[in-house]
Amino acid sequence: MSLSAASVMTRNVVTVQPDDSVMQVAQVLSAHKISAAPVCDRSGKLLGMVSEGDLMRPFGTQRSLARDWWLHLLAEGTELAPAFLDYVRADTHRARDVMVAPVITASEATSLSDLADLLAQHRIKRVPVLRDGKVVGIVSRADLVRTLATKPRVFADPA
Repeated sequence: MSLSAASVMTRNVVTVQPDDSVMQVAQVLSAHKISAAPVCDRSGKLLGMVSEGDLMRPFGTQRSLARDWWLHLLAEGTELAPAFLDYVRADTHRARDVMVAPVITASEATSLSDLADLLAQHRIKRVPVLRDGKVVGIVSRADLVRTLATKPRVFADPA
């Protein structure tokens, strides 16, 4: 018995748009209890993927230190207005700024073994499934583990 991506994928995929703010993306992920979402344009074309880890990148300590250094240089020893500092520190990042692209993808016909290989080789947790360049599903590691637990023969080598 050979299963494909179409047989295990989640079909109602939650997506975000490239101009969504980091806060909006975080709210979508939280509301749907997911850890990542495809970034798609209005026509549904896949542009990238954004995950919880991608959302954290703009807030890291290294970025903050670099921003503070530049602000100090701009001020040339004088105090910068608190309103200006608040404006510069405010998050203005959008999904397009933090998403990963290009994205590793699969088709509906991709075998589960090939999906497992994609996930392992690229060290990713999910693969969007495309039809004509548009997202029609997503397969996560959890989907493959669930299938392995219920249908272990699917991953067995044909002998």
